[in-house]
Amino acid sequence: MLLFEKRLIVGIDIGGSHITAALVDLEKQCVLEESRVRSRVNSNGPAEEIINTWVEVLKEVISGAPSEIAGLRLAMPGPFDYENGISLIKGMNKYESLYGLDIRTCLAEHLSILPQHILFRNDAEAFLHGEVFCGAAKTNRIAIGITLGTGLGSAVSIAGITKDACLGVSAFKDGIAEDYISTRWFVKRYQELTGKKIDGTEAMVELYHLEPAVKTVFAEFSLNLSTFLASFIQTEQPEVVVIGGNIAKTHNLFLDDVKNHLQQHGLATPLKIAELWEAGALLGAAYYSPAEKMIN
Repeated sequence: MLLFEKRLIVGIDIGGSHITAALVDLEKQCVLEESRVRSRVNSNGPAEEIINTWVEVLKEVISGAPSEIAGLRLAMPGPFDYENGISLIKGMNKYESLYGLDIRTCLAEHLSILPQHILFRNDAEAFLHGEVFCGAAKTNRIAIGITLGTGLGSAVSIAGITKDACLGVSAFKDGIAEDYISTRWFVKRYQELTGKKIDGTEAMVELYHLEPAVKTVFAEFSLNLSTFLASFIQTEQPEVVVIGGNIAKTHNLFLDDVKNHLQQHGLATPLKIAELWEAGALLGAAYYSPAEKMIN
């Protein structure tokens, strides 16, 4: 039985290559770490495989709940019809097979949960909301956030109200911002410079002091990111910028350069790396309408 008056909600972070889920205690306002489950997802696989992977993780989390849960809250990458729970992801090199699928109904049927107990929120929006709630931006009234990973997420938070900024698909150079600020850009640029394929930024970090091309890629990325952030900062005038996502874990290789580039544009807004990481997205998803009103 799932009731909204219960204090436990399953917070879920859907990434480009993983799913993380955990119980969130709405009264204590925290993630129950012992309940957290993370699994890799073949986001280029068939829809049935993706849904089954998600369901296995969710069943494990739900089965370990010490009391009844209120429902599911998913932080999902866009484009996505968040109100109706329908995937609109296409041309993003991930979750193509889910295009047009009613994710809410699929999960409800697999987990025997009423559809109205399953809500969706943009992943970057959820990430920033969590960091504003109790992370890197908890003392700031106006904050912007970006998630750097298989895609580029962006969000704005003003006085505790957090919204998706939708800037990943904004015009940038010869394409959109996500074309130049994402894992796929790293992989593509490295191959252009070396003629070799590489899995992603983690593999590149291992080669940073061995292969000059890797330093070149990170230097170019720093310039791309600072150009993007300069426009974002000038538009929103935030007190802080919070940076998350898997690429942010390599911040020691690019963050100082980004700060220097921004200072050359007369911008000194503090840049902070996420404090909560996935827990931020789990909290931000869990505290979404109607529960979101409890902390806004």
